Amino acid sequence: MPSAMPALVRGHMTPQPWQGWRRGLKGLAGPARDLGPPPAWQGAAQRRRGALGLAMLAVTLLALGLQWSHRSPAEMGLAELARSALLALLFAWVSAGFVTALMGWRRLLTGDAQALSVRTDGVPDPAARTAIIMPICNEDVEAVFAGLRATAESLARTGRSAGFEFFVLSDTRDAGLLADEQQAWQRLAAQARQDGLPPVHYRWRRRRSGRKAGNVADFCRRWGRAFRYMVVLDADSVMTGRCLTQLVDLMEAHPQVGIAQTAPVGCGQQSLHARAQQYASRVLGRLYVHGLQFWQLGDSHYWGHNAILRVEPFMKHCALARLPGRGGLSGEILSHDFVEAALMRRAGFEVWLVPELDGSYEQLPGDLLDELQRDRRWCQGNLQNARLIAEPGLRPVHRALFATGAMSYLSAPLWLAYVVLGLTGGDAALLPGSSENPAMLGLWLMTGVMLLLPRLLGVLAVWQRGETAAFGGRRALLGGALLEAMLATLQAPVRMVAHSLFVLVALAGWKLEWKSPLRRSHAIGWREAWQRLGPWTLAATALTAVLVLIAPAMALRLALLTVPLMLAVPLVVATSQAAPGRWFGRLGLWRVPQERRPPQVLRRSAGLQGLRLAPISSAPRRLAEPPRQRARYRLHRRLNRLPALALGLPMLALALGTPATSDLSSAPVLAPATVPVELLPTAVGAATAVRQLDVRLARQAATATAGGKTRKNRPMRSSRSRA
Repeated sequence: MPSAMPALVRGHMTPQPWQGWRRGLKGLAGPARDLGPPPAWQGAAQRRRGALGLAMLAVTLLALGLQWSHRSPAEMGLAELARSALLALLFAWVSAGFVTALMGWRRLLTGDAQALSVRTDGVPDPAARTAIIMPICNEDVEAVFAGLRATAESLARTGRSAGFEFFVLSDTRDAGLLADEQQAWQRLAAQARQDGLPPVHYRWRRRRSGRKAGNVADFCRRWGRAFRYMVVLDADSVMTGRCLTQLVDLMEAHPQVGIAQTAPVGCGQQSLHARAQQYASRVLGRLYVHGLQFWQLGDSHYWGHNAILRVEPFMKHCALARLPGRGGLSGEILSHDFVEAALMRRAGFEVWLVPELDGSYEQLPGDLLDELQRDRRWCQGNLQNARLIAEPGLRPVHRALFATGAMSYLSAPLWLAYVVLGLTGGDAALLPGSSENPAMLGLWLMTGVMLLLPRLLGVLAVWQRGETAAFGGRRALLGGALLEAMLATLQAPVRMVAHSLFVLVALAGWKLEWKSPLRRSHAIGWREAWQRLGPWTLAATALTAVLVLIAPAMALRLALLTVPLMLAVPLVVATSQAAPGRWFGRLGLWRVPQERRPPQVLRRSAGLQGLRLAPISSAPRRLAEPPRQRARYRLHRRLNRLPALALGLPMLALALGTPATSDLSSAPVLAPATVPVELLPTAVGAATAVRQLDVRLARQAATATAGGKTRKNRPMRSSRSRA
């Protein structure tokens, strides 16, 4: 039996108590900590952050000016003043995401001279040992060790695996899973010795304290001194050997860098929900990634996985103390990664986001319920971090990141409060759909531009970079972008209500259950969906019925909020299915580049799990070439109309209420507006037409396949045998 862990090389990692708001504010008034001469990029960073702040201020003042053109603040009541304050806050929040996307678009096309270089010409230092650690807890054993083995094999092919070691750090409590983990590790460790792979170690903690951050800290205290660097992986992470060696070379070339974070690419799921998220992260999300890197530079943040850390300063400066007090915002820090990045930067080491590095992959939630389960933990963690804004010595950027992290979830109840105040205590002319005040029309149009333009720029960037073939072609790219916007529009009210409840739960101090997310797609049943979302459906239905009786106009104006909630159960069930997601892929919709030519590390990981990750042609599947049969010809002709339907103006109207979601935190930037309800019947009619077309296409496809020739070198089968 292989040895589970190497000999201990003990070190210290002692947390310092937090100062708290009162002492922290006193420290802010004192002299700033001397970190030596400023880095070369600091001047550019200050100019870019100043531009971001001025743009946010200009947009906010413009929004307030449009609202106050209807009635001055002196004439407003208390409810209207509160609504103006919410408008200012929410518009500043939306404009921050909008300007960040614009910056990302510029950087994506022109590059950035201030960015951290990933090219190094030096000779690797053989003493630079790197630990690749994977903390796990009640995970899918087969998927974990398949990804780990694929990563180890890819690293071995680089010829530089001698300086790496793998560590599986288990907090699993389920006895059956624990036995499976140990057996899987024994097989992998034996295969690693036989095939010349880096050694793979395994440790199970008896005392599970501090969750993931505590597991990583425990590893550092026991073995951290033996390694110069540490790459942290999640249970669903897969990385190429080239990416890992580039990370080490980058750290060797830049000794002032404490953390270098890659931009993981979502992959591996086939459900409609997951495919939409994967598509959005590659088309829209990367604008936010590059935009964040543009104005953060060396003051960036860390996402807790698929990143490399310099072990010595991490052990010295990044230990996490418990937050004092009682309730949900005290105790062990949940979103430890943002805090660790802030502490690393406070110590004088730079933290960089490096989106140029390829070969870093992760899985996204397979359905909306799994996404919301993850968001609940993130919500509580981000609200916790807001308590650390005033900690002495932190960089202003990291204080702002703590605030924006909390705002990612606070924006949901604030948006809801804005709508409620507008319906109950505000002026009817301020509501969406009203034409009494032309200035208000400008307000809603400005909101729509800030929400739509980043999506259009994401599509434009794909065109400008010549990547349309990797996304299925221009028609598939455009149609997929608008279909994803429509789906996000339907899901936005569900996320809004969920995040509002998460905020209330966190502030009330209720207990948070820590559960590992499902790493594989699974179809949500009607019963499960109803248990989770049924009360919301009933509440939305009852509210709509009451409003129809007493205020029909108000019911119409709330339709884009209440109708998606009433459809939440079938929406979750439908988008959790894998078969429709694969069908979309064959049509070229929601296709991502790694599906065109799956990287070897992903193919290997899937193969070890008994899955087949076959490449998809760069062009959408052509079902009628040559069109010899009438039915197949009609199918081909109508199929080409599908993107045109998706590109219709009624569909564009739906996207006005769509949140711009960044793949960094998956926190929606909700706009303080709803779509004019006059556009709803047209949009619903267009969606019904698309649905009817899908039914006809499915019937004709079955007829064409049964009556025409089958694929080459395959015998003809009757429709009875196919059934």
